[in-house]
Amino acid sequence: MQKIIKIGTRDSQLALWQANKVRKELKELGYESEIVPIKSFGDIVLDKPLYELGVTGVFTKNLDVAMLNGDIDIAVHSLKDVPTVLPEGIIQAAVLKRADYIDLLVLKDNEEFFGQPDGIIATGSIRRKAMWLDRYPTHKVEGIRGNVNTRLEKLANSETWNGAIFAAAGLERLGLREAEAIPLTWMVPAPAQGAIMVACLEKDDFVRDACEQINHYETKVCVGIEREFLNLLEGGCTAPIGALAYIDARTEEVVFKGVLLKKDGSKKITVTKNAKMGSHRYLAKDCADYVINKGGKELMQEDAAETVAPLQNIFSTKKLSELQKEIVSETIGVKDSDFIKIRFNRIPAKVMKNEIENVIITSQNGVEALLNSFTKDEMNFKNIYCVGRRTKKLIENRIGKVAHAAKNAKKLAEYLAEELETKKVTYFCSNLRLDVLPASLKARDIQVTEVEAYKTMLSSEKIDDEVSGVLFYSPSGIESYLEENNPDRIAFCIGETTAVEARKYFEKVEVANMPSVDSLLELVNTYFSKE
Repeated sequence: MQKIIKIGTRDSQLALWQANKVRKELKELGYESEIVPIKSFGDIVLDKPLYELGVTGVFTKNLDVAMLNGDIDIAVHSLKDVPTVLPEGIIQAAVLKRADYIDLLVLKDNEEFFGQPDGIIATGSIRRKAMWLDRYPTHKVEGIRGNVNTRLEKLANSETWNGAIFAAAGLERLGLREAEAIPLTWMVPAPAQGAIMVACLEKDDFVRDACEQINHYETKVCVGIEREFLNLLEGGCTAPIGALAYIDARTEEVVFKGVLLKKDGSKKITVTKNAKMGSHRYLAKDCADYVINKGGKELMQEDAAETVAPLQNIFSTKKLSELQKEIVSETIGVKDSDFIKIRFNRIPAKVMKNEIENVIITSQNGVEALLNSFTKDEMNFKNIYCVGRRTKKLIENRIGKVAHAAKNAKKLAEYLAEELETKKVTYFCSNLRLDVLPASLKARDIQVTEVEAYKTMLSSEKIDDEVSGVLFYSPSGIESYLEENNPDRIAFCIGETTAVEARKYFEKVEVANMPSVDSLLELVNTYFSKE
């Protein structure tokens, strides 16, 4: 039976559209596939032997981790968002035919503001900001974040913005491009804008062969030149860099245009160069060298020297991905470190000797710890009970069906007290755990056998004095923090269980609307925007 290719994607509307585009093209070639949405980097447990193979620290996207984890076979990205250097073991498997690469201005009202000195435009891109200010130096550019729909909604609700800038491809793919939107043909797009990239594991020959058949060669050549130019200038998302390459069918030449700007738009260096198709190998390098020789490095150093210190500083007690850091407002500085380390125990084989009727798993670490000691087939569980929808999803993907999932430990204890026929449970837990669940069960005459599946080790460090807020993801993270620091800051908590613990020590405690890292970061933005 042919392998079903698991397509990983973020769960935004645009990302899902792109993933389904890839799925459709694979289906036309006879390949079966399924979409696997990945919510956020924080949803995936990193403490697995896989991450000790010399690649730790290079991940910038949750989909990379999921692929290395074996949860997905390919990842679908907007290529402009992908770092120019991929993690070890992951390759660019295909680039689909490029869509419209230009930027569009979506108007709030009309075009009259173009001729006025006080126009206000919204964009979260430093490239778009710099290019707009280069053309309209008296205008003001304000930040805007979120997916396409969110940004359109923010524009509609704004009382001050005259318009906002979007990638044409994103609006068109969602059927949201308005006839009144103005093409900004003078704006050099981001490297690889409008292109969809498929990544896979280098060692997966079956998937590599499938992806090779949907690769569009001309697009691959052009975006490759653009991304090499970006990489050679050491830009990434820290400098305003635009790059565009296309093939002139009449002359069979690759036409390239690149630009580097100062962040305020006051200076720019442009380069334009053609090369015959097939003789374009050094096109990106020649253009990058030209920009550097014209003072490109000095221009970027000017920006670095003029960078204004953030108005606020926060510290995350769990490592954040680059994608997550982009959620945080530019006025907020972010530092991070893992205050909790996880080490899986070797669970004795005798634990699985007989069928276990009722099993409790309250965290994703618990799932990973079990899988570190046993295969799916070796786990002889009749009924599995868990806490949290993410834990449930991981269990059902990797172990088996969940009989019931509760929001928290207290709710699970109440459910089990009412529903269990056999008043015995086996609880796979950490050496550090809250007493709520076992205490509640024992109070209801349910026998609890605790199996220490993993160790939670505190790994605190002293935080700088300028930090005003700390992000917490578990009660253990708070315990770790307090080993080296005082509770004289704002505690931003991912959920109510963590907040309950925080309120014992902190005067100011804020709780995210949803128990996700993204929601927690949005809470930080909202909190400091009110000050």
